[in-house]
Amino acid sequence: MNTVTLLKFRPVTVDAVSEILPLLHYSESRTCDYTLAGILMWTDYFKYEYAILRDTLFIRGVAENDKSQTAFSMPIGRLPLRKSLAMICDYCTAKGTRPLFSAVPEDRLPDFYCLGACHIEELTDWADYLYDAGQLATLSGNKYSKKRNHVNRFVSEHPCFSFEPVSLRNIEAVKEFYASDAFAGEDRSGTAGEERRQVFGVLDEYGRLPFEGAVLSSPEDGIVAFTIGEVIGDTLFVHIEKMNHAVKGAGETINKLFAAAMTDRYGITYINREEDVGDEGLRKAKQSYHPVMLLKKYNLSF
Repeated sequence: MNTVTLLKFRPVTVDAVSEILPLLHYSESRTCDYTLAGILMWTDYFKYEYAILRDTLFIRGVAENDKSQTAFSMPIGRLPLRKSLAMICDYCTAKGTRPLFSAVPEDRLPDFYCLGACHIEELTDWADYLYDAGQLATLSGNKYSKKRNHVNRFVSEHPCFSFEPVSLRNIEAVKEFYASDAFAGEDRSGTAGEERRQVFGVLDEYGRLPFEGAVLSSPEDGIVAFTIGEVIGDTLFVHIEKMNHAVKGAGETINKLFAAAMTDRYGITYINREEDVGDEGLRKAKQSYHPVMLLKKYNLSF
């Protein structure tokens, strides 16, 4: 059988979670593209489809910086990477297209050179921000003094606040909060609009997803923030973090408490707070938490 016959791509849905999830632990990268939410939440936007062959996950979609081009993610699983890459090249040859791999982590670029001469393009707006988990859990040191002040202000103004896991008991209240006037001014276009739609999708299916979440509330304002992430290996990936910006310190407080809770529960070393997608406001916010590294990604075409 040829590669085209073997690689049977099908849509990524919630029903595919049980197949995809075990294979994600083969990823040697800390970039968010190889997490369940990184695939599931963006499956419509990037037209993701998946195939599993010999305990290896293949993802086909479109390039991050050019949705007109078909692109493949780096395969992950039991097959040696060189073998799985060669299979994709054979697939593209049979389909009459050129092999294009999108969002390849910087530290995995050498693994692709076995395919021959290639054109490499950095995806400047799609680098992930990686942080020291212990630093975000404690906010200790002078560089976090402003963050600590925001947390202290929230605690002093809301001494009876509550911090609890997202659960089926409070999920409807979380949805009502995200649909409230607190987010009336949120951008609804482009990637921001797609992300908003997918947040509701995650909340709708939360009981079926292996995610970790937390809700911050106060007696005065009700829910003021919530966050959802997943842990793979030594890294917490924060996929969703939403707060009422009118409540001072809500964002900094849920950030710190969630980092502390996940560090205590899983002993994580790093926290990935994902990309800024070229948004200057997001970039400043992510830089203000002092990342230890930017995880750069690249397109490779052959």
